[in-house]
Amino acid sequence: MRILVVEDNVTLANGLAAVLRGSGYAVDIVGDGASAVAVLATERFDVVVLDLNLPEMDGLDVLRTMRARQNNASVLILTARSAFEDRVKGLNLGADDYMIKPFDVGELEARVRVLLRRQAGLKAATIAFGDVSFDQNSRSFSAGGISLDLPAREISLLETLFLRAGKVVTKQSIIESLAGFDDDLSANAIEQYVSRLRKRLAPHGLTVRTARGIGYYLEKTQSS
Repeated sequence: MRILVVEDNVTLANGLAAVLRGSGYAVDIVGDGASAVAVLATERFDVVVLDLNLPEMDGLDVLRTMRARQNNASVLILTARSAFEDRVKGLNLGADDYMIKPFDVGELEARVRVLLRRQAGLKAATIAFGDVSFDQNSRSFSAGGISLDLPAREISLLETLFLRAGKVVTKQSIIESLAGFDDDLSANAIEQYVSRLRKRLAPHGLTVRTARGIGYYLEKTQSS
């Protein structure tokens, strides 16, 4: 899952990015509204954490431009503006959630998880496919009640496939979900992650199939 943090306070932006990356998300940062609009025009994100008081362009104008361009990424407004009118305006423009600074980082993480579930059309925090379950709050997988010990990149890859189980996910979509601006993640690297994931899933009745020339999809290998 990929997140864009739009925040001109460098210390806060870097702190947020560190926390979210620690949870396994691919996170990018931009520090002004104009850069946010430019990035959002060419890159896909699942969630945008958006400050309102930005250089170059106000955060509400960034949001207005996003929605005018039919960009449906979930938007969490994070701002020092506490006026009721600002909150109403942001929500009316298409924001999905609103937090006032100062804020609790744990609460922000929880709200991001809710937005990601909503993006995937899911209501429950825990979902299952075959014998494998995914707890979206802890971003952990288990089978038969036993935790699957997966490296961070493989968790992100399996999460991307799990939330679209049975549907083909293109290689490019996978790369975009797993990599930030500074990550050099190639199609060959994705193939290596897929190969490792197949071995880990084999005992649990799931596999990652290849849609030749397109991407990958998660499939059951045995009735569950």
